[in-house]
Amino acid sequence: MDVTNRIERALTDAIGLAAVTGCPPRLAEAMRYAVFPRGARVRPRLCHSVAAACGEDNPAATEAAGAALELMHCASLVHDDLPCFDGAATRRGRPSVHKAFGEPLAVLTGDALIVLAFQTIARVTCAPERLAALTMTIGQAVGVPFGIVAGQAWECESEINLAHYHRSKTGALFVAATAAGAASAGADPEPWRLVGEKIGEAYQVADDLRDAAADEDEIGKPVGQDVANGRPSAVTELGIDGAIFRLQGLVRGAIEAMPPCENGNELRSLIMSEAKRLVPAKLAQSAA
Repeated sequence: MDVTNRIERALTDAIGLAAVTGCPPRLAEAMRYAVFPRGARVRPRLCHSVAAACGEDNPAATEAAGAALELMHCASLVHDDLPCFDGAATRRGRPSVHKAFGEPLAVLTGDALIVLAFQTIARVTCAPERLAALTMTIGQAVGVPFGIVAGQAWECESEINLAHYHRSKTGALFVAATAAGAASAGADPEPWRLVGEKIGEAYQVADDLRDAAADEDEIGKPVGQDVANGRPSAVTELGIDGAIFRLQGLVRGAIEAMPPCENGNELRSLIMSEAKRLVPAKLAQSAA
């Protein structure tokens, strides 16, 4: 089974836990709506690619880790779109969860997806030390001091440290993806964290470029949000050309940071293809 099907199967199994008698039906429906149809699934794909590079020996652990990361990501999108944050009406080209199901249920949907991520990890059969490493890796990516919750909280501060903001809001789940991929294969996750940091920062720079230069139809969500909400942005700080140059350097840095491994070609290809995919069409020639 290819990686895409493994990821979708694991997510379907996880979301299936909510679709049982006794669970509020609209909550289960909203959770499914937040996760499907699929987005790029870049975080679980990174997790699978690192696990393969490290000699994957427990596919179930890799699949659970990848699913947990995607559930966390989807939860962050649900919360990020809420009126108290971005107030985004669309996500992935259709109404955001709070528009489709109402604000109270959107808050609960995000909460439920976060908890479901840990339920998914807890169901894995593997050595206790491996399970502990996976749980800690996912937990650090979500909470404080440097997880996605902390990243969102930076938007509530009067002065924002751009490096801390990007590291937490976007980078945390990418660090977790590379570290969890290694941990799921029984390898030391620490050397892989730098790879995730570089990819995460590259992804944030690309997201800033898309917000500044893409069309809503191209990315499936509102654009111009950084300026509208007064958020820090690599484009504001560096300009379009400077942000593209920064993105290219981060992609090279991520590949150079990969620890020695026998099966790293898939991961290198994924990093390069994602870098190309994320650049807005009108800027693609500049980034080539």
